[in-house]
Amino acid sequence: MRAALVGYGKMGKAIEGLGLRDGVEFVEIIDRGVQISSLKDQDIDVAIEFTQPESAFDNIKFCLESNIKIISGTTGWLSRLQKIKKICDDTNGTFLHASNFSVGVNLFFELNEWLSKKTAFLNFMPEIEEVHHTEKKDSPSGTAITLAEGTIKNYPNINSWINEKSTNHQKLGIISERKPNVPGTHTVTYSSNLETMKITHVAHDRGVFAEGVVKAAKWINSKSGFLTMSDFINDQ
Repeated sequence: MRAALVGYGKMGKAIEGLGLRDGVEFVEIIDRGVQISSLKDQDIDVAIEFTQPESAFDNIKFCLESNIKIISGTTGWLSRLQKIKKICDDTNGTFLHASNFSVGVNLFFELNEWLSKKTAFLNFMPEIEEVHHTEKKDSPSGTAITLAEGTIKNYPNINSWINEKSTNHQKLGIISERKPNVPGTHTVTYSSNLETMKITHVAHDRGVFAEGVVKAAKWINSKSGFLTMSDFINDQ
């Protein structure tokens, strides 16, 4: 597989290292000072985009309009995701976005959705906690937001989330903490007056995300359309 890396920070370097060991050829790296237009007319199977919220939309738009399949893990720009979906549909393109590429986290998403369907009508109240390193710029994390969205859609009385502890049963609380040198941890708690259930995922190493990215990039190489990690998980 011939790939381009769009963004060459810690995540980009981790993807490169794992991808090279897995037979991926990186034909172009878009780092600071290199324009994404350099990908135009190159023989690229897939672009892998991990940049910043302010540049992600334009990067993805460029690739779709240039007939380049693209996978992105950048968060913080998802209010414009439906615009990207339309561009993907209009160009017959291929795009996959995930807030978290860990295979374990995506199984965690599915487990949480199942649990939220069962607890929604049994007097349990959900809450999400997430802990990340101090370098993480967005709060709450994209993973926490995805967990919240998967929960809210199954709870008729909850209509939104807030980034703090909630005392309002119409809002799902997401509690965010930033600490030095900690692994990414997400916990969903379901509590009633009589009992509490918790499910937790802990990422011990950045390599787990890079591994998921490489697997997903290889997978979309033979796919088309607007895709998710749920599509990937359920196609295995």
